[in-house]
Amino acid sequence: MSAVRLAVTVVSTAIAMSRHPVVRASVQAVVNNPKARETAISTTRNVAYNAGVIARHVLGRNKS
Repeated sequence: MSAVRLAVTVVSTAIAMSRHPVVRASVQAVVNNPKARETAISTTRNVAYNAGVIARHVLGRNKS
C-alpha cells in the first residue's frame, strides 16, 4: 500500500471515529478537565513529532 493511500485511509478513519457519540463525549470530558486537557495536548504533540520522525526516516529529508 502506498504512503498516500495509507494516509487517506488513516484520515478517513479518524473522521469517521470523530463522528461517533462515545468519542464526542470523551472529548467533551477531556475539554472540561484542565489536567486531562494538558495531558492530551502533550500526548498529541509527542505523537505528531514521532510521526514526523518516522516519515522522515521512510521518505528521507529531500522528498516533498
